[in-house]
Amino acid sequence: FMSTKKIGNMGEEQAAAYLRANGYQIKAAQFRSPMGEIDLVAEKDHTLVFVEVKTRHPTCYGTPAQAVSYTKRRRIVQTAYWYIQQKHLPEGLCRFDVIEVYCHGNGKARIQHFENAFEV
Repeated sequence: FMSTKKIGNMGEEQAAAYLRANGYQIKAAQFRSPMGEIDLVAEKDHTLVFVEVKTRHPTCYGTPAQAVSYTKRRRIVQTAYWYIQQKHLPEGLCRFDVIEVYCHGNGKARIQHFENAFEV
């Protein structure tokens, strides 16, 4: 049985591979700030995309996106501003996505990508 940390890391790798395959450039993974962490920071079409990855086994109840609480969203937004300031990036287009990764025992995963999953 895998630890939740290991499952989470596996899901983030799957999500990053999915994003790359769909034309995104990965800028950072597990970006940490005093406020929290963002799983993936990506860029596509001059838009900075902050991605929360939720990994689940198909047996779990509720969708992974439902696990992104208001408090968690607020921390992600604060961390996104921190990222932009730390990297001295211009205030440009950015959005917040959630990627759900459903792991199956055979090493395969099903991915669902929610663009603009929540607003600032």
